[in-house]
Amino acid sequence: MKTMAIALLILGLTLGCGGGKTVTRLDTASVTDLSGKWNDTDSRLVAEEMIADCLSRAWLQNFAVAKSTKPVVTVGAIRNETSEHIAMGTFIADFERKLINSAQIRFVAAKEQRSEVREERWEQQEFASKETAKRLREELGADFILQGAIKTITDQEGKDRVVFYQTDLEMINIESMEKVWIGTRKIKKGITQGDWKR
Repeated sequence: MKTMAIALLILGLTLGCGGGKTVTRLDTASVTDLSGKWNDTDSRLVAEEMIADCLSRAWLQNFAVAKSTKPVVTVGAIRNETSEHIAMGTFIADFERKLINSAQIRFVAAKEQRSEVREERWEQQEFASKETAKRLREELGADFILQGAIKTITDQEGKDRVVFYQTDLEMINIESMEKVWIGTRKIKKGITQGDWKR
């Protein structure tokens, strides 16, 4: 009986290992498109191209000449208006990182982050020493807010499907409400598959 139990255990381990999964590490800059849906490559490329365009336009130099300083920017709502789940946090982080690292602007925290930081500052008034508590009403006000959306149009016939993604972003002067930059980036993907799951 003991021999039979050992034999069954070995058989179970052998069968269990036979259909194992293989994991391959990929270069994070490599282009991978398995499903045809919005992915990390799309997010990275759109962010790179749109920020390069944004920072090359006249609004930036015009502000620097008029005010003799770098503009202060914050990111507002960038909406997912597609039918897909898109990790908007990753997409927005790509924009924030590239804007900050450009050294051409100054950047302040987004609305959700500001609430948490303000709560911390209020708590410091109560619990931190007078010498180390951060002062109230000393925030850096943003000059511009970046807003926008990602949208899709899908066309399908039989096994063939085309997905068109359009990302629209706008840089808006917070005081005057003037739109100083509008950027658009389009991606079109053709996908062929045996049976589509709706």
